[in-house]
Amino acid sequence: MKKTAPMTATGAIPQQTIRDPRLDFYRGLAMFIIFIAHTPSNWFSNWIPARFGLSDATEIFVFCSGMASAIAFGRTYDRRGWCLGTARISFRVWQIYWAHIATFMLTAMMLAAIDEYGSFDKVYIGTLNLWKFFAEPQPQLVGFFTLTYVPNFFDILPMYMMILVMVPFVMALSRVNLWLVAAVLGALWFFAQGRILEAIGLGALQLELPAEPWSDRPWFFNPFGWQLVFFTGFALMRGWIPAPPVNTGLIVLAAVILVAGLFVSSAAIRLMHLDWVAPWRSANQIWIGKTDFGILRYIHFLALAYLGWVVAGPQGRYLVATGTSALASVWRGFVRLVTKVGQQSLAVFLVSIVLSRFAGFILDLTGTAAAPVVLVNFAGFALLLATAYLAGWFKGQPWRGAAKA
Repeated sequence: MKKTAPMTATGAIPQQTIRDPRLDFYRGLAMFIIFIAHTPSNWFSNWIPARFGLSDATEIFVFCSGMASAIAFGRTYDRRGWCLGTARISFRVWQIYWAHIATFMLTAMMLAAIDEYGSFDKVYIGTLNLWKFFAEPQPQLVGFFTLTYVPNFFDILPMYMMILVMVPFVMALSRVNLWLVAAVLGALWFFAQGRILEAIGLGALQLELPAEPWSDRPWFFNPFGWQLVFFTGFALMRGWIPAPPVNTGLIVLAAVILVAGLFVSSAAIRLMHLDWVAPWRSANQIWIGKTDFGILRYIHFLALAYLGWVVAGPQGRYLVATGTSALASVWRGFVRLVTKVGQQSLAVFLVSIVLSRFAGFILDLTGTAAAPVVLVNFAGFALLLATAYLAGWFKGQPWRGAAKA
């Protein structure tokens, strides 16, 4: 998505490190979609991109995070060397680790408070399957802090941390040979594919991490599989992979892939009433499974990303309408707001995790008629925007400016 000087097998340094506006815009869109998808009883989620294809906002988030990491951390590796680059990665992992801890604790406390002080038909700690955590907190706290207990719904950040831990090794390999990087990352992805390995008699070799000590459930997002989409974005931004050309053939191919994905999507079941789709999806989890990041998800996302890149235009010029009409002004405002959310995606994501569960609670109280659902969603969007602007204000460190008279 961004033109950089090509990287050679010896690790030549790309010169351009300016942040690409398309990165922030699409990551901002992903933040809004993730909020919608995470809110229980929210029929807005019937219309998110995940319902119309094989990939979803998670791929957008991870791919764009890979691109952002190439800009932020790759520059440190280039300028200050491997040790300080790895130190910066370690500090970021440390920050995300405590953000993960705090987000879970706040959400668990909120649900416990609703159960403690309210009287409702459902037990809200059960909506996230936190029975074990509250029944036996001592071992679960140990497991949670050591990432051997990763509750569903709180699994994206652990996956992101594990992938960031891989960055120093990838950077070291890139100094040897870029084909070696591709081979190692491809092998990691392959050995994360449990269903494929079982089919060829190598199931015992699967790379996965345990999500809870009382069962054999693995992490919902297997980082050894999901690193493929992260490092695709990373490699594109580093210049290890050349940007694909914009031509009619690739545009048609990408469009055909997306149309094919539509016919095997959940929308095909709900809107087209295609009876064969559900059995097909069940029988082909080996290729479309989300946990291990099935290969058809990857292909579908690459097609979507390519068309998104084409639509945005060089350096995102098509995202900004140049006209003077009211519609052009509204569009420019929309792009500006979404981009702001993308610039502060971690803070927005953390707030959206807690906010989405509270929004689901509100919908339980109000019902899911059109008015309350629209109000809850747009109130959530407003709070996410407020979070982005507040986080940006704090990052600007306004207290360092000159004192007022």
